[in-house]
Amino acid sequence: MSSSRPAKTSAVSRNKGKRKLTRYTDDNGDEEGAHLLSSDADADLEAQPEGEEIPLDTRPVRVHDTRRDKSRTVPFKPPEKLQKRFPPNVVRNQKYNVVTFLPLVFYEQFKFFFNLYFLLVALSQFVPALKIGFIVTYVAPLAFVLCVTIGKEAYDDYKRNMRDREANSARYLILDADSAHDDHHVGLPSRAVPSSDLRVGDLVYLEKNQRVPADMVLLRTSDASGTCFVRTDQLDGETDWKLRVAVPSCQSVPADADLLRLNAEIYADAPIKDIHSFVGTFSLHGSAAPKVEPLTAENVLWANTVLAAGSAVGFIVYTGAETRAVMNTSHPKTKTGLIDLEINQLAKILCTVTFALSVLLVALNGFRGLWYVYIFRFLILFSSIIPISLRVNLDMGKTVYAQQIMTDDEIPGTVVRTSTLPEELGRIEYLLSDKTGTLTQNEMELKKLHMGTMSFGFDSMDEVAHQLATAYGTSAEEGTPTATGFQMATRGRRDMSSRIRDVVLSLALCHNVTPVRNDDGTVTYQASSPDEVAIVKWTESVGLTLTMRDRTRIDLQAPDGSTLSFDVLELFPFTSESKRMGIVVRDRESGEFTFLQKGADTVMARIVQRNDWLEEECGNMAREGLRTLVVGRKRLSEEAYEAFKAAYLQASIRIDAGRGEAMATVIADHLERELELLGITGVEDKLQDDVRSTLELLRNAGIKIWMLTGDKIETATCIAISTKLVARNQYIHQVAKLTTADAAKNELDFLQSKPDCCLVIDGESLQLCLNLFKNEFIEITTKLSAVVACRCSPTQKADVARLIRSHTKKRVCCIGDGGNDVSMIQAADVGVGIVGKEGKQASLAADFSVTQFSFLSKLLMWHGRNSYKRSAKLAQFIIHRGLIISVMQAVFSSIFYFAPIALYQGWLMVGYATVYTMAPVFSLVLDTDVNASLALLYPELYKELTKGRALSYKTFFEWLMISLYQGAAIMIMSLALFENEFLNIVAISFTALILNELIMVALEITTWHTYMVISEIVTLFIYVISIAFLPEYFDLAFVLSSRFAWKVALIVAVSSFPLYLIKFIRSRVAPAATSKLT
Repeated sequence: MSSSRPAKTSAVSRNKGKRKLTRYTDDNGDEEGAHLLSSDADADLEAQPEGEEIPLDTRPVRVHDTRRDKSRTVPFKPPEKLQKRFPPNVVRNQKYNVVTFLPLVFYEQFKFFFNLYFLLVALSQFVPALKIGFIVTYVAPLAFVLCVTIGKEAYDDYKRNMRDREANSARYLILDADSAHDDHHVGLPSRAVPSSDLRVGDLVYLEKNQRVPADMVLLRTSDASGTCFVRTDQLDGETDWKLRVAVPSCQSVPADADLLRLNAEIYADAPIKDIHSFVGTFSLHGSAAPKVEPLTAENVLWANTVLAAGSAVGFIVYTGAETRAVMNTSHPKTKTGLIDLEINQLAKILCTVTFALSVLLVALNGFRGLWYVYIFRFLILFSSIIPISLRVNLDMGKTVYAQQIMTDDEIPGTVVRTSTLPEELGRIEYLLSDKTGTLTQNEMELKKLHMGTMSFGFDSMDEVAHQLATAYGTSAEEGTPTATGFQMATRGRRDMSSRIRDVVLSLALCHNVTPVRNDDGTVTYQASSPDEVAIVKWTESVGLTLTMRDRTRIDLQAPDGSTLSFDVLELFPFTSESKRMGIVVRDRESGEFTFLQKGADTVMARIVQRNDWLEEECGNMAREGLRTLVVGRKRLSEEAYEAFKAAYLQASIRIDAGRGEAMATVIADHLERELELLGITGVEDKLQDDVRSTLELLRNAGIKIWMLTGDKIETATCIAISTKLVARNQYIHQVAKLTTADAAKNELDFLQSKPDCCLVIDGESLQLCLNLFKNEFIEITTKLSAVVACRCSPTQKADVARLIRSHTKKRVCCIGDGGNDVSMIQAADVGVGIVGKEGKQASLAADFSVTQFSFLSKLLMWHGRNSYKRSAKLAQFIIHRGLIISVMQAVFSSIFYFAPIALYQGWLMVGYATVYTMAPVFSLVLDTDVNASLALLYPELYKELTKGRALSYKTFFEWLMISLYQGAAIMIMSLALFENEFLNIVAISFTALILNELIMVALEITTWHTYMVISEIVTLFIYVISIAFLPEYFDLAFVLSSRFAWKVALIVAVSSFPLYLIKFIRSRVAPAATSKLT
């Protein structure tokens, strides 16, 4: 009876004090990066002491609120009724199903004004009174666009379905006492089931390189230490392997099959988004008092991670929609390019013009008869003013631009993930960049070691190695002369040697690095931070090598070849909130307990003993562009450690929201007091190739650059100077630690009076300014040439991007390389991701993926500029092509008593927008006004584009006037010159129209391309040949006569020669900027 009461207690759900955590569950609208990669203030420290026997009734008891609470207590071998309460483990990434496919696709298409307009025109042709010409001429273009879209969406969704099926049908072994032994694992009772059939409470056996199918607590591994490595790149984008730890009570059982006989249960908190946080307990019931062990994120394998080595057994706690992977999968909003919005706006103007023209023609006829039907018939006749081919041509153009970007040999590895945005690259006015891994290489190297009275630079590290060797006895100076001066010198050297030994030994122990032996015998270091790997590699270079590391032990090889062994008693990993990491070790030889800690100077300054050099030296290193870490040490008595251990265990088994805070308090009270300051390390993060020249080029192109980083002010300022983000002799104004509204107002007033300075601001001050003076702050800072924001969270980065977009209405580009940049990248008009050492998550979430920052110059200055100019020219020419034929129709109807009769019918209308003009017009996507080297040499050319003059109301009305003149000229002269039959006016005017369009394309081309020449010649040949096959429109005898030739030549000369003359005069009087460079 004594053991049943605690068991019953532990089965009661815990909900009290969990309001902060449950917000993750309910708030699914957050940006992906907001909680995926940044721990919350209430996140627990991922430290796990060894399990001890603690009575269950000492834990907080909480009562279920069954309507909201999703926490669970799951026993081993759970009843089926309990398992059915949780979501099925089904992966579903499909956007549609059989019922919703067509309605959703049609909605997405017809919410655009363009497509809705053509739908109404096409439907009108089924009304006999409104029917004009072939129905196919109105229905076919729209049907083609819709079929292509439906086909693409169906194919994409089919591929998603196939991927889902593959994931759902992957088979996994689950341990089951009632099953026969599996052929592959003799002696292990198991059965294979598809991933979709896995349920909460199942024990899953995983092998090397197998994907984790659901969120599960790690019970046991094939490694005797109870640890395993997982690859998390598909979850958080980080390429480093992560160490996971099995539940000690389960690891200690003799074999995997013995897990089935355990009388135990696991409590897991409600599912949340944060992958760095997990609150749970493992309860083992036996004859004695129940044993409770705390569970943290270190004990959990998240779904979609991959077991990197060995085998493992896990206990499923979350399935399907409740897994961290699914909860962090956000579907970013579809981005629409500014040029598409501008063209949509022009389409509305054209629609208004069409309606006004139709009403005008009916009004001039005195609104006779069925005038409202005539208005509709005119609307349909003029429908070519808004050509449906515009959407098709622009989309095809975007595909061409994307292909040109991806096949550019000078920017290899560039991937276009959003093919609808190439033109946006030509209109960027603000660039928001991450620092580490984006402007820098994320390749760390320890360059400096400072110990108060001693400092070693990169070129004096051999002295460190010599002193370390001396300390470990390989160069002991026995037999030196007995003169007093030499004795003092020797004593001084030995004092220096011991200090160097202390700091190097501390650096070799205080980390989370694991040496991994590869198949070829080489050893690589695995850690979640490149800083730590750089420091461990440095300790190896000076003589102290990390040879073995597991959960409980670290072995080092000393310079003299001996092995130093230490027991790892506690590990406190680095978090973005604590900004430090610590470790408690015991020397196996001496039995001495030591607490070692390293971290940022801002937090370590109050932990280490009072000194007069820490702040100054950290500032000096930061000004050199080095990342600083402060190293401290505290020797502990066994009694002091045991007191800490007991208090820490009590805090760690709490399961309310204050658990992390309680654990941090225990560490601060018992360990983080009066540490001995051993030294400061300065680690250099090398700059990316050609960063300086790229930033200078972008600045000359009129792009304002903001650097958003999580680094400290001094380091960020130094990087800003070394990368030439700050111009030579430019004043740098630093704003830090603002706490009052008055101080913030004073800083803003100063910035307003000095608009040519560079602002460097920390995250705290930035947040204060945004909270109190959001509009004023953005108004002032967006006018500055450069801004550096330090200590920024991922959410702040995204907020800044959104604010600049909404306030300035300008195009914002964000570039980054890490998972913490995903929110910013998705919030930008154009997101660029760099494939870097922090993984591929930023690259996968971005619209464009590059392999290094310097590629941005060609991506923007060349490809972006070309894409925008070409699309602007193509769009306006296609609108002109529709307008000119509508003007001819209007003139024709006006002369023939305002009758709504089509001038051109059937195949002529079909051919006009396709085979007769499409190829030459589309060839404009290959036009260039300058070559690539000139575009990069004169970035000022890019600055012109940001004003949007390539496609504006001015250029639109210029083309409107051209269309009005040419359409009227062709039609009026054709009517003046046509003979006795109406058939001749169609032949003369249509031939003149086709030749006029081919000449207009030639006039618009700046640099001829082979395809352009071929398209012009082939199109003209096709038109000439087709005349013979269209006798209902062309009288062959008349077409072959000299009268036809001179009349068409005269009409074409009148319609196009004035345009050539105007262009020639303009090129002499007001030449384009580009013409001066060629």
